[in-house]
Amino acid sequence: MIAQMYEQDFIAYFIFGIVLNFVFSILFGIYLSKNIGMQEMITSKGEKEQSSLVAISLFIPYAKMIITLYRVAILQFYFLNKGKTHKEFWIYMTHEE
Repeated sequence: MIAQMYEQDFIAYFIFGIVLNFVFSILFGIYLSKNIGMQEMITSKGEKEQSSLVAISLFIPYAKMIITLYRVAILQFYFLNKGKTHKEFWIYMTHEE
């Protein structure tokens, strides 16, 4: 047993979490590309690397999905509600401070 679950159940939750992560990530990417424009995203992308915690979180069920939803919340509450643009969010996410 793993985390009080049978191995088959744990693996099923794990795979479902990874699938949900990719669905949310793809939808968020499509949303940003529609609002910013693909060419503009390519030209304004910085060289900021993701932290190792984000890379490791792919192996924890639902963790990467929660990180993606956290980024959506930052976009909504910090940028859009304060009158900033989607492009400013993109620059914030891809450039070093």
